[in-house]
Amino acid sequence: MNYQPNPIKNWAEDDRPREKLLLKGQRALSDSELLAIIMGSGSRDESAVDLAKRILASVENNWNNLSRLSVKDLRKFKGVGEVKAISIMTALEIGRRRAAQGLLEKPKIDSSQDAFVLLQSLIGDANVEEFWVLYLNQGNFVVRKEQISKGGINQTSVDLRIIMKIALEEMATSMILAHNHPSGNLNPSQADINLTRKIKEAALSLDIEVFDHLIVTQKSYFSFANEGML
Repeated sequence: MNYQPNPIKNWAEDDRPREKLLLKGQRALSDSELLAIIMGSGSRDESAVDLAKRILASVENNWNNLSRLSVKDLRKFKGVGEVKAISIMTALEIGRRRAAQGLLEKPKIDSSQDAFVLLQSLIGDANVEEFWVLYLNQGNFVVRKEQISKGGINQTSVDLRIIMKIALEEMATSMILAHNHPSGNLNPSQADINLTRKIKEAALSLDIEVFDHLIVTQKSYFSFANEGML
């Protein structure tokens, strides 16, 4: 017997994602229903919701994992073309930016955990290594968040002159360094340690303190300060 998909248009109104959203609000929708709306349609073989369930199952039903997929990765799913893949990536990027904007304009950093919360939304799910600096004023409020470099997964080039120039422009009294490890490995490399020491020495010559250097992944972080490595 050949399987015949049941198109969404034939479902009871309460079960259709768009109609369900209108009737009950967006919070009533499952993850697969939300993704189905983003995609707009399924394929000849399955409904948009079934396609969404299949995609989400492949990433352990985790939106953060889904956000790491490229257009090429998404197009490997039967029923997902370039337009649907771009729609998915666009929606996830909007979500990431919303999370970043939801932070206080000038958050205060009192601990490595505070820094991680801010940085995780910026680089936690990045596919390539990025190096960022949080510039703080005397009250430990962040006056500027700056991406210094973006490079390959294994290494990134960091220009000390740019870091110090921005610090002077913002009249920062301290800094928190950060970069991500796309591999998920939290252990600092010798290059990470050498770079931290180099930046700290340059900052001290300008009476600017380096409070910490965080290695950030999707779910956790490593703090040089917490480990006594500064």
